[in-house]
Amino acid sequence: MNTNNYCVIMAGGIGSRFWPLSKTERPKQFLDILGMGRTLLQQTYDRFIQLMPAEQIFIVSNLEYKELIIEQLPDLPVDNILLEPLRRNTAPCIDYANFRIHQKNPDANIVVAPSDHLIVKEAEFLQYVQEGLDFVDQNNALLTMGIVPSRPETGYGYIQSLQEKVKDYESTGLRKVKTFTEKPDLELAKVFMDSGDFYWNAGIFFWSLTSIMEAFDRHLPEIHSLFLEGEGQYGTASEAQFIEKTYSSCRNVSIDYGVMEKAENVYVLISDFGWSDLGTWGSLYEQLDKDDRKNTVTGKNVFMYDSSGNIVNVQDDKLVVLHGLDDYIVVQNDNIILVCRLEEEQKIKQFVNEIKAELGDDML
Repeated sequence: MNTNNYCVIMAGGIGSRFWPLSKTERPKQFLDILGMGRTLLQQTYDRFIQLMPAEQIFIVSNLEYKELIIEQLPDLPVDNILLEPLRRNTAPCIDYANFRIHQKNPDANIVVAPSDHLIVKEAEFLQYVQEGLDFVDQNNALLTMGIVPSRPETGYGYIQSLQEKVKDYESTGLRKVKTFTEKPDLELAKVFMDSGDFYWNAGIFFWSLTSIMEAFDRHLPEIHSLFLEGEGQYGTASEAQFIEKTYSSCRNVSIDYGVMEKAENVYVLISDFGWSDLGTWGSLYEQLDKDDRKNTVTGKNVFMYDSSGNIVNVQDDKLVVLHGLDDYIVVQNDNIILVCRLEEEQKIKQFVNEIKAELGDDML
């Protein structure tokens, strides 16, 4: 194992589009939504522990999830759990991890990954990760993973690459990035699919510590300077107080918008390893086994009659009977039941916001 290779797993989201299964007190990364006996966070950790020791894996999450992380990852050093007092998107999260890793190893190469994605072909994924880490070790580059699209998906951002292969890496899927594009409508997604040079943005990044800190200093100096003030406090008893103060001054900005879309030394590693960001009930439905009527059911006592194309998730031993229901999401968690058309699942976030305004956070 390369002693300079580190991993940062981002685990602070609340997964509101998976409500009511994913709730603020236990978001989807802490759930076994695939029924595999391990939560999404545990599965992510299990992958990276094959490439580097636990001491070189960091989890960045919200302050309220510390005990959940300790419970689910007992082999991870507690000191490697970085706790954010506020949610400020991915750029502050990543720069916080940069400074903490810099305190341990200024020569680090880093892979940054979300905690809640599905990876079907794990061996292939690990090969791509190693390839990415090797590339940034030898090059002043910011690298992102691009997934070969299998359909004209409107729920993902896209990366357009240049056609020319990268010198000295002609046998790989490395390309220079041309543009980043936000989630398209269906017609544009079809154009992207047909073009052959657009890829799904997986939100998985690679860089050397030197390259990413230079990029922050150039493109997000107002954030980078805040964390720079903490040098000497990282890894000490005063870190938590410093981070609380720093986050209150940080603006909310993603690493994509704040750095990747602005930097010139950005590359994409074109990959294909069976990936889904599991961002919605619909994306989960695509991954689960289905019966002969295309229903997927989680629950001990679910009876379905003349129903097809549904995703049903029922907790404990609740008895549920469905008749004449097609293409719906049916979810029960504690005292909450959601019934929503699968094709209109984008409204779930709206439902959550309205319920929060009416009833407060208790149901969320």
